[in-house]
Formats: sequence, C-alpha cells, structure tokens
Amino acid sequence: MRHLLIRTIRRRVVGTLAAGLLSTIGVVAPALAAPAAAPVAPRLADGLALTPPMGFNNWNSTHCRAEFNESMVKGIADILVEKGLRDAGYQYVNLDDCWALPSRDANGRLVPDPVRFPGGIEAVADYVHSKGLKLGIYTSAGTRTCDSAGFPGALGHEYGDAQQFADWGVDYLKYDNCNNQGVDAEQRYTTMRDALAAASRSTGRPIVYSICEWGENKPWEWAPDVGHLWRTTGDISDNWGSMLSILKQNLPLAPYAGPGHWNDPDMLEVGNGGMTDTEYRTHFSMWSMVAAPLLIGSDLRKASPATLGIVGDKEVVAVDQDPLGKQGTVVSSEGGRWVVAKEMKDGSRAVALFNETGSAQRIATTAAAVGLPQASGYTLRDLWRHRSYNTAGTISATVPAHGTFLVRVTADRHWAQHPPAVDLALDGAPLVEAGRTATLTSAVTDLGRTPAGRVSVSLTGPEGWTVRAVSGTSARVLRTGRTLRTSWRVTAPRGTETGPYALTLRTAYRSPTGASAQSLVPVTATVVVPPPAGTSYLGDLPWISAANGYGPVERNTSNGESAAGDGHPLTLGGVVYAKGLGAHAGSDIAYYTGGSCGTVTADVGVDDEKGGAGTVAFEIWADGTKAASTGVLTNAMPAQPLSADVAGARVVRLVVTDGGDGIDSDHADWADAKLSC
Repeated sequence: MRHLLIRTIRRRVVGTLAAGLLSTIGVVAPALAAPAAAPVAPRLADGLALTPPMGFNNWNSTHCRAEFNESMVKGIADILVEKGLRDAGYQYVNLDDCWALPSRDANGRLVPDPVRFPGGIEAVADYVHSKGLKLGIYTSAGTRTCDSAGFPGALGHEYGDAQQFADWGVDYLKYDNCNNQGVDAEQRYTTMRDALAAASRSTGRPIVYSICEWGENKPWEWAPDVGHLWRTTGDISDNWGSMLSILKQNLPLAPYAGPGHWNDPDMLEVGNGGMTDTEYRTHFSMWSMVAAPLLIGSDLRKASPATLGIVGDKEVVAVDQDPLGKQGTVVSSEGGRWVVAKEMKDGSRAVALFNETGSAQRIATTAAAVGLPQASGYTLRDLWRHRSYNTAGTISATVPAHGTFLVRVTADRHWAQHPPAVDLALDGAPLVEAGRTATLTSAVTDLGRTPAGRVSVSLTGPEGWTVRAVSGTSARVLRTGRTLRTSWRVTAPRGTETGPYALTLRTAYRSPTGASAQSLVPVTATVVVPPPAGTSYLGDLPWISAANGYGPVERNTSNGESAAGDGHPLTLGGVVYAKGLGAHAGSDIAYYTGGSCGTVTADVGVDDEKGGAGTVAFEIWADGTKAASTGVLTNAMPAQPLSADVAGARVVRLVVTDGGDGIDSDHADWADAKLSC
C-alpha cells in the first residue's frame, strides 16, 4: 500500500530485486536472463484471474483523506460504466486502507467506519455489483495495516476476516505486508489463502487474492501456489524514475507469469500529474506488455480526456488481456533503446519500441528477432494511432524522449491491403544556437513490401524560425529499403531563450492501390548557448535536460525528493559543499559543451542526509561514449573524486544509476562539479 508519509520506511523495499535492475542508460545486463530457479507451477486451479485483473484502486488519488467514502466509491463505479471503462475490461472497484474503524468489536470482528461507509461494506458491494462490477477490499498480513492510524490487520484473524469479506460480497482482496511481526511471509500469505478458500466454500463467492508482499521474499518463487498475483517491488510513485525502476525490476520475471498467476508491478499512476502524457502512454504500454494487473490509481472524477484515452484504449488493453498470458520479454536494450516483445495467442507479436533516454531515438528490430516466422510480408498495426501498414520485416520508428511505439505484428496473407510502413527520422540531436544556422537531415525510408509513391516530406518550426530545405523534398517512388534524404537549414532568431522548442517532421505518400498515408514525428529542438571560457560550476550553468528519480535535480543543494528547493546543503562525509548538483537515481543531466570544453570534475557520493542508506554509481558521458565512472558507492564511503576528458564532445551527460538495488534513498551529490572550457 502506498503511504507517502511513511515512505522513508517503506521505500527500502523498492530495491530488493538487485539482479533485475538495469543501468539507466539501458545496457543489457545479466539480469535479463531467465531466473535460475524453475517457476512454481500454480495449483490453485480455481479459474480466477485468467487474465490480469483490471479495475480501480483509490489509494493513489485519495489516500486516507475524508473524501474516501461510500459516495466516492459509488461514484467511481458509475464513471467506470459511463465512460466505457467497464466495457474496456475494468471490473474491480477496490477499497484500499482506512475503510475500517481502528478497533475490532467485542467479538473480534472488523467494523466499517460508519462515517465513511454508513451503509456498511455490504451495501457498497451490492451497488457495485448492480453496475456489473466487482468489489475489492484491503487488509494487511500483520497486526495493523500500513496507514499511520493503525487499522486492524488480519494476522491471527485470517479465517474470521475472510469470512466477513465473503459475507459482505467482496470479490478481491489486497493483502499488504505491514506490521508482520517477523512471521514468515509464505506462512502468513498461505494462511490467508486457506482462509479465503474456506470462506468461498461456505458462501459460494470466489475471491481473487492479491499478495502485496513488496517482493521482499521473492514471492514469484512460491506465490503461484498461494495467490493470483503478487507485488514484485515496493510502491510506485508518480514520477518517471520510480516507474522506470519498477519496470526494469519486473521485466526479468516473465517466466513466472501466466493465467491465474501474475507479476504485479503496482497500480497505474496515469493521470495523477507527475508525468507527461507521453510518459503515461509509456507507463500504460509497458504495463500492458508485461501482462500487469491494470488498476487505475488516478481520480476518475477529475480524469482528463487524455487520461481516459490512455487507460481506455482497447487495442492496448488487448495486449495486456491476451488469453495466452505471456509476459513480454526483452529483445534488446542498448543505449536505453528498448525492444520488448510479447507473444500473443493468435501467433502475432506485440512489440514495444521504448525510448528510455531524454532525446528522440531511432529504435529498430525485425520480425524474426521478435519471434515471427519468415513470411513474404507482415501487417504492422500501430496500436495507439489505430492504423495498419505492411512491412517486409523491419520494425522501426523514431521514438520521442520517454516515449513508446507500440505495434502488433502479424504474419498474415492480407498484408498487401495496407500501405507500406515508412520510417521517418531526423538524424542527430537538433541543438541550435540562437542566431546561427544548424543543418539537420531527415530520412524517409520505405519499410514495406510494396513501394511508396508520390513521397513528400516537410519540416516546420516555431513562429519566427527559418526552416529551409536545401535538397529534394519529394520522390516519385520509394521501393523497399530505399530512402529519401533531405537537408534542412534551421535558424532560431537572435535572442531566442534557451530551452526546448517543437519542430514537426511530416511525410505523405500513396500506396500502390492509391490510398494516401502519412506519418508525423514531433521533434524537440533545443536552443543552447556555448559554455563560457574558463572553469565554471555546473550548478551555475543551464542544462539541456535533467531527468531524476524523485523530485527535480537541485542546483547547489541536495535532492529533497519532492518540490524544487526542498533540499539541504550538499554534504559528503561530513564535508559541506557550497556548489554542485543534488540528484536522485536514476538521473541524467545533459549539458551543451559545443566541442569547446576539456574536463569535468566533481566529488561524488551519497549525501549524508540519508544516514546509512543509498547505493549509487556515477557516470560521465561525452556524446555517446562513457568517459568516466565510479562503480557502486554506498553512504558509508567518503566522497570520491571523479574526472573525465570530454574534449570535442558537443554534449556531456552526468548519469547516476541506482547501484543495482532499486532507487531507495539514492541521494546522489555531484559536489563541487566543474566544467573547464
């Protein structure tokens, strides 16, 4: 369960899957191999959760606030129906912590809070069932639940509590791990399994069993015989670093997932506001690729059209809900350019081209690499844009920063009915100095088995910018594998402020049948200024981009994990530094150096404010080459000097990875960080 007030206690569990976490730069690590232990064959065989459960859980949006009540829960049920989410597959309305009174009654029974739920849980269940939905409830495998108010846990009360849940009409139990008194995890969760089975026999009501053990005791190795789904990590937070870390820990566990027994990387954060819509589409895409339970964690009463469009996309949901029940596996991940493939029951493959990095990247694979048989052609379905194309076998796209290109590829006889797929790309990172002309090159490549005719390409920029083609922008025909390349001169007006600006690259073409098709790639051009001559503190210079595990990167203070300016003086080994950068793994800070700088230096380590917690590794990258690194550092180690030769590099990146054990307490200081130019 998700409790921000006690996150400093609970977040330690985020890092328990050390073998599963890969570098934030995406280098394939041994953790991507299948785990050595053979998966446990599930023996529940009760026909429940044959596809990953879908629904809603209130915690991320309401926590324990007073707004969590009977009216709110009934309203969510109404919205699931009215917005078409029930028809898209969402069926559970799950109550999280704080639904009960802090004490049991004289008979040892749980008592619903009469203020929050004046009609009791049974009345809520009846209402939810009347909408064609199901009700879920929460407790903990301990003496108390996770909220600081300390509501009754089920340890020692398993059979009585399970019977109450079944009598009330509950269909789903989330069983947390707080206040467990050190009792063996498998024992605690197995006891509740048996209690739920007994309650189901007496009432005829089956209950889906969600084990929320946080991955501390490798539940994937024993829980397939105990529950229907199990949390693989600690709690997710509504930020890119948290989502990415959990995804990487979950990916190697594919052998353990299947119908009736699922890896659970935690609830969805889509719509809660801490990520961009692009990042939320990636979040939803990748949760679907790993066959995760899809539990909406945002307040549907306030959901934007974009949020509803993401969680309600039936073609993406179909990837998650495919009855074969395979979890997607990693094909490649070099340089943060991920290819993940998921076998589908109809023989097709869902393929995610996922860009972990902070700039647009071309990501490519082939039909053979994702497991499809040899064929004369393939149908490629763009699942977010709902368009179909044909391909000769190449699967490729230019994917925006933190974005995902999600497709379903089929070796079928009908591929020729669709226009050819094209790969539209802009070479290199578009970095523009105001008042100076930058040269960019676009490429349109026919990936299809059929030719693309009457091909044209255009590039547009912000108002006041000059964008001019200096080579051909059209081709009468492009055959399979052929490319139209166009050079462009792009100028931002003098005085343009530094930062990102939107360019749009488009191509239009016709298929052999005469059908028109088009493709669009949003491109970010960054206006930069050359660094000053001499030695400068990096905390005083503008960066191109800055990604961080929790909260923003801080200038000249440590990372406070939440809002800007909530850090403290940078302190390593008792030494306080006035200048530097406060980051949190995984972090990536990019600076424009324009080929005119020589060295980067810093004292690096885990900030003293985390006590004995935190493990990180620091890296300095010069363009695409790792120029220096530290290896894993712990809080117990003194500051380490780190320097790198970055001569000739246009872009220097300061990267912090999590040390291989998740991002808990990873406050990483680039103390006294300097750039010499």
